[in-house]
Amino acid sequence: MIPLSFPPTPLSLNKEGEQYKVRCLIRKKWLVLTPEEWVRQHVIGYLIHVKKIPTGNISVEKALTYNQRLKRWDIATFDSEGNPSILVECKRTTVPCTPEVMVQISAYQKVVQAEKLIITNGLSCHIYQEGIWTEGVDKI
Repeated sequence: MIPLSFPPTPLSLNKEGEQYKVRCLIRKKWLVLTPEEWVRQHVIGYLIHVKKIPTGNISVEKALTYNQRLKRWDIATFDSEGNPSILVECKRTTVPCTPEVMVQISAYQKVVQAEKLIITNGLSCHIYQEGIWTEGVDKI
């Protein structure tokens, strides 16, 4: 897999036939290692190891309903009181962080109401907080 702008994360990998699997750092189950999952696991690793967010405060791929449609966030973090802190939308490295992705996470935000939004494809990282979009992993 391609190197990302996030620090390398130690991951448990397994090959089954021609398919690689990764053990999710939060869900503790083996998942197909898709390009998007590669990005997602590195973001999770960053949140755990660099930002020191407890694993119990991180939720991965949970369902929400928006406009009577079932949607699924990639990563959400919560403070010690259970309030949403960060909402993250991950894309594979070949998918640019476009205004359409910003619209996607904004729809989730109407339900979640996190303090900070992040969209990333692992190469670029855009953070929305206090009405301003900034760029860079170091801004998380």
